[in-house]
This record gives sequence, C-alpha cells and structure tokens, in this order.
Amino acid sequence: MTAMMPQRHRAVAKKPMWIIVLLSMVSVVLIGAYVFPPRSYSKCYLFSSSVCTPSFKDWLPSMGRRERTDEEIISSVVIRDILSMPMPVSKSPKIALMFLTPGSLPFEKLWEKFLQGQEGRYSIYVHASREKPVHTSSLFAGRDIHSDAVVWGLISMVDAEKRLLANALEDVDNQFFVLLSDSCVPLHSFDYVYNYLMGTNASFIDCFKDPGPHGTGRYSMEMFPEIDERDFRKGAQWFAVTRRHALMILVDNLYYKKFKLYCKPAEGRNCIADEHYLPTLFNMVDPGGISNWSVTHVDWSEGKWHPRSYSAADVTYDLLKNITAIDENIHVTSDDNKLVMQKPCLWNGLKRPCYLFARKFNPEALDNLLKLFTSYTSV
Repeated sequence: MTAMMPQRHRAVAKKPMWIIVLLSMVSVVLIGAYVFPPRSYSKCYLFSSSVCTPSFKDWLPSMGRRERTDEEIISSVVIRDILSMPMPVSKSPKIALMFLTPGSLPFEKLWEKFLQGQEGRYSIYVHASREKPVHTSSLFAGRDIHSDAVVWGLISMVDAEKRLLANALEDVDNQFFVLLSDSCVPLHSFDYVYNYLMGTNASFIDCFKDPGPHGTGRYSMEMFPEIDERDFRKGAQWFAVTRRHALMILVDNLYYKKFKLYCKPAEGRNCIADEHYLPTLFNMVDPGGISNWSVTHVDWSEGKWHPRSYSAADVTYDLLKNITAIDENIHVTSDDNKLVMQKPCLWNGLKRPCYLFARKFNPEALDNLLKLFTSYTSV
C-alpha cells in the first residue's frame, strides 16, 4: 500500500493594514459629503426639483483665478492711469452746460437770466435729436452740435451723452460737465452753482443698489464675467462730472459694449441703458469718487413710469424753496419691500442742499419762473 502523504494546511493570507485604513477614510469622506453638503447645494441632496439646479455662475471659475481678456487688461490700465494722472490746470475754469433735447429749449430766457454777467465761466452745448432748435436767446445761437436720433431706453441715449462730452472736452477750460434736459431749470444763482461744483473733486452721479425688478432684475447673465450681478447699479441719468470722469466715460468701451448688447427695453428684463450704465461703471471703477446722488431734482412720488411734471399753476415760491432746501437724498427699491434709503447730501463732508437744478417743468411755466427767479435763487 502506498503511504499517504501528510495533508498540508494552507496559510491564511493577512491583508495589509494600510488598505483597510485607506478604505475606511474614503468611506468616511463620502458619507460626510452626503450628510453635510456645501451650503449652496444642500437642497439638492433633499429634493429632486428645480431647486437642485445650481446657477450658471456657480460653475464658473472665480474672478481671482480667471484669466482676463486683452480688452479687460487694456481697459483697467487706461482707467487706472486716467484716475491717477494730473489734469490740465485752467486759469479760467468753466462749467459745460450740456443740453440733451429733442428740439427747441423752452427755457432759454430763464437760462439767459441765470447766466447774465457770467461770461467766460460757462460753455453751452445743445444736442437736438429730432429737429433743429429755434433759439430765443443769443447765448444759445451757434451752440448746436452734430446730433443723431435718440430713442428712450436704448444705448443711443448714452451715445448722445458721450457726444456732448466729446464736444465739451475739446475746450480745455471746461472743468465740470453738467447734463441737462429741455425741462430743466436752475434752482440757485450761478455763483452758488459754480462754487458748489468747482469746490469739490467728486462727481455727482446717482447710484444705488435696487434688488427689485427695476434694478437687479434687469441684469443679464450675458454681461458676466466683466460685470457681475452684485456690481449692477441704478440711478438717474442727469449727471455732473469732473473732467477726469468725463474722459473716463469717453474711453470706456469694455463696459459700454455690454450695455449696448444686453441692456435693452422690452426684451424680457426691460433694461434701460441710461439708468444703469454710468451707475454700474462708476460703482466698479471709482465708487469713492462719486456722490451717489444727482444734483438735478426730480419727483417720483407718483409712482409712475415718468416723474411728476410741473405746470404753470404748480410753480410757486414755496415749491421752489422747498426743493432747494432738501438736504437728504432718497432712493426707493422696486421689490415688494419698497425699502426707503434716505441719506444726507454730504459736500466735502458737510451736509448741504442736494440740488442745483430741477425737472420736469412744462414750457408754459416759463413766465412764472422768470417772475420768481430772483427771489428763489437768492443765496
């Protein structure tokens, strides 16, 4: 008989301890990610509805890591140098009064009274978008510039503003640039207005953040990444800017192009270019250089698409003095909260009256304004 071989026992293989530890750590991380997701996506672990869809911007790289385009680099360099470069000093500094109007100016006689005896301290420029104006004052004769059609809400309104600035900047003595409409009237004497503007380095541009449908609701994602939604601002178009800021408005193409392409009325968001372009631009490039209010008063208290108009019967001494006495600016958001933001008008750190001009006055108010001019503009 053949001798039986002794049976061998196979040794049990020992698993390396590091594999077990690694698998345990991975499991803990995965379980933690499921139970404690990032805040912005926490709802996506609990619901399967549209709330689980992150916004487009959540998938984009942060601005800190994004490589800027050539156009962005050029824009930042040019704007940086304009903000830091010395401006030419004028021995006879002037205020440029820039009138944006569809045709004739009904208050030329009032402006003539305002400017009487102030030769060499102001310049006049008229952009008439519909018809050649008929001037009733010699001060306005020959002051028309080349004008193109302007459509309310479209970028053509901003183009007209830039056209006025370009013409006014040709005169090196022009140091402050005021945009006015055909319905604007002066609220103070020329000396008061001149000293108010020339006595500060700030530009008077209306600018505030409105989270409602008539504010941030008009923002378009196509403006990103050059313009972030958090930087989008709103304000009245009637500005008064320094020469430095006037130059900056002219050279900007990067942000202007975004508004030209993606800020249009009656296209879903009903974006109004002249209400958002300059407030957004200055909020992004020089927020500390502007007042955040306009020196042109307008009454939006009626809650309509257009501000209140003043008829001849409305024009009284009390009305005009009440407007000139206002020393706080008010902004109201367009969301359901209708938040009222009221801030003092600080001129070089001092609380001062906010407004130098006012609108919208109907043409028939001229006679009453002329009669009251001396009394309501007395300092």
